[in-house]
Amino acid sequence: MSNQFQTETAIHPTGPNQWTTDISSAWNIGDNPNGGYLLTSALRAAQELSGHPDPLTVTTHFFRPGIPDEPAEITAEVLKGGRTISTVRATLTQQGAPRLTMIAGFGDISATTPHDVDWAVPCPSLPPPEACIDRAELTQGIAVALNSRSEIRVDPASVHPPDDGAEAEITGWTRFRDGSEPTVLSLPFFADAFPPTVFTRLGPIGWVPTLELTVHVRRRPAPGWLVCQVWCDDVFNGKMIETVRIWDRNGDLVAQARQLGLLI
Repeated sequence: MSNQFQTETAIHPTGPNQWTTDISSAWNIGDNPNGGYLLTSALRAAQELSGHPDPLTVTTHFFRPGIPDEPAEITAEVLKGGRTISTVRATLTQQGAPRLTMIAGFGDISATTPHDVDWAVPCPSLPPPEACIDRAELTQGIAVALNSRSEIRVDPASVHPPDDGAEAEITGWTRFRDGSEPTVLSLPFFADAFPPTVFTRLGPIGWVPTLELTVHVRRRPAPGWLVCQVWCDDVFNGKMIETVRIWDRNGDLVAQARQLGLLI
């Protein structure tokens, strides 16, 4: 089975703490690569330096859009190493200009502790994927090449004419189109892959780029579909706050995220 996400976020060492990667236009929203896709190559470089298998927390600041079908350079440094968690900073640059910088804390998501407290966030009830609406059939106002790589099936209850009195929330299923399974390293991508929830109230206004995205990884995802719940309850002065929860097919919460987006 092909794994387009792994192939198209692959990194290649070019020197100490330096790598190169090729940014594909197949993950574009309009003319620009999706932010969750763009950060993944930098996350891979940071993981290599961390000495740990899993990102536990990932915060990315996006300076300017990535350039599709162009190479990128990545530099990374360990800010603090540790047995339980190591913190690494990575920057992705194209044409001499930094596109994003991320700081990620790495550890082992499967490590056990003496504490047995478990406060579960229940997975929402959804119609099966085949009864939901493929995002490729929805109008976003711009071309979404990302649909060729990411399959999103939106709950029909989330699809309605723009209504300024409605909840700005979208729930649905997601997976990779090529059938490859979700991994811990792919969770930041899935956290940034759904249509902006402001569309449910304002209509398809176009591109809503991410300025800052923080993802907290909670569990290792089981194979199969993921369930996403995305909502926005704060829009002011052309900027929005959006929150994401992701569950695996077993109903276990695997990641949570929050981002600051810009309305364009």
